[in-house]
Amino acid sequence: MSDISMKNESPATPAEIWAILREAASESKRWQAEHEKRQAEAAEESKRRQAEHEKHLAEWRAEYEERQKEAADESKRRRAEDAKWKKDFKKQMKKVSRQVGKVSDSIGGVLEMLVAARLWEKFSAYHYGFKRAYKRVMVYKENSSWELTEIDILLSDTQWVMAVEVKRNVKKSDVEHHVKRLQLIRDNPPAEAKGKKLLGAVAGGSVPPDVRDFAFECGFFVLELKGEAVELLPAPAGFSPTELPCKQD
Repeated sequence: MSDISMKNESPATPAEIWAILREAASESKRWQAEHEKRQAEAAEESKRRQAEHEKHLAEWRAEYEERQKEAADESKRRRAEDAKWKKDFKKQMKKVSRQVGKVSDSIGGVLEMLVAARLWEKFSAYHYGFKRAYKRVMVYKENSSWELTEIDILLSDTQWVMAVEVKRNVKKSDVEHHVKRLQLIRDNPPAEAKGKKLLGAVAGGSVPPDVRDFAFECGFFVLELKGEAVELLPAPAGFSPTELPCKQD
């Protein structure tokens, strides 16, 4: 049977061959067109994605730069506020300091006036005959204009002088400083103190017990403001006031 089939097959005619070739060429063109179309679509999609990516990147950069600018502006604003706050704070502190200084000076002045009013009467039990009271007496180095110290209150009679240190709140350091002050006064006495015996006292709006006891140990009288009057605090048993002979001319 195979022999018969082979004998019945006839070769393709030229027309059939050209038809096959034209069909193959047409299919190739169609495939080529489809391929080019897909490439064009892929290129377009890539271009679109690239454009979208660049757009998003540009938006992100713009947003980042805006945030950086806002952060820089905020930092600048805060620095300016800090600088202003520090300046205002320093100004306020100076103002407060001036006010406190004025209050302290005012209180010190009131104390001095209260002490100086009739201070000599406080020592009648000790048989001192103080009749004069001087405020803010300067002490100069002998034979010069060099200021050594200042006496808040100086009480005087014919034989005695008493240097009184006045503080709003008397501290131990004030007493220690007054000890040194009396040494300077003894060696460089002002005119009213020359040739007399020098005594010491401290007076204040408040004198803590430990400071009071220390002052007594140093041989100082102690006065304290009670209401609107200055009281001489009672000295402990065995109290002996420090007496320093001042130099004469």
